[in-house]
Amino acid sequence: MDEISFKILKILQKKARIPNVEVARQVALAPSAVLERIRKLEKQGIIEGYEVRLNPKYFTKSLVAFVTVKIKPGNKGDRVGETLAAIESVQEVHLVAGDDAYLVKLRAADPHELGQIVRHRIAGIKGVQSTRTVIALETVKETARIPIDENKEGKTT
Repeated sequence: MDEISFKILKILQKKARIPNVEVARQVALAPSAVLERIRKLEKQGIIEGYEVRLNPKYFTKSLVAFVTVKIKPGNKGDRVGETLAAIESVQEVHLVAGDDAYLVKLRAADPHELGQIVRHRIAGIKGVQSTRTVIALETVKETARIPIDENKEGKTT
């Protein structure tokens, strides 16, 4: 990837709905050339998709919790991770090192709903030994942006 592709990625991370003509103006290329670069970045899997960020308050999902999920000894956990990921309130599932097998980020309306999800949906998964829940009191920063340094080569596959 060259410097222009890095600039395009930075622009798109800030505002994915920015008009192609505006991206082209910012990187001093023709709109057709920018569109071609974006399509190439998508095809290579560097750009995985585009999402709309919704305000959770409008959907009664302001409570953020992190749940560590320990799996039973001898359980490989593959199915546990897939089952966790299928729960609608779950936003992220990470396989982590240490005593716990998974770190799960989820959103709920209130502590009661959170308890229902943890006790009935997560703890009820075959292979789950125990859970531990931490509730976020305030979110200071939350982003899916990846820091991009155009001075370093990007890995492309």
